Amino acid sequence: MKKLGFILVIVMLFGAVNIGCGQASNKKDKKNSVSKSEKIEMYYFHFSRRCAGCKAVEAEAKKNLESLYPEEIKKGVMTFKAVNIEEDAGKAIASKYNESSQALIIVKGDKKHNITNEGFMYARSNPDKFKEIIKEKVEDLKKK
Repeated sequence: MKKLGFILVIVMLFGAVNIGCGQASNKKDKKNSVSKSEKIEMYYFHFSRRCAGCKAVEAEAKKNLESLYPEEIKKGVMTFKAVNIEEDAGKAIASKYNESSQALIIVKGDKKHNITNEGFMYARSNPDKFKEIIKEKVEDLKKK
């Protein structure tokens, strides 16, 4: 009976090791499939307290990016991230991109388009125009 228990423990241990190793390699493969220089990221930097305009810029920017580039987002080639710059993690990201207040930026490698003004100007009053601007800036970064 003790031998059976010992064999069962050994089998379970090897099974756990194989599962764990397989998961780790899959995560690495997914991460490495898109290099940082190929990826296009949209960041919306904001404070904790936000007005209706601030929330509209974030919502419209995210919605537009998702509707214009659903396949790229699905593949991880393109991302949208809202970042609270009053939190430690947000401060670090904002510092990396040299942003210290509310901002809407689109980044690819070392190239960056700041469309903050356009976001606040058009997100609520002319969302179609805002969508055109996002598409224009993203397409410009895709060429580079």
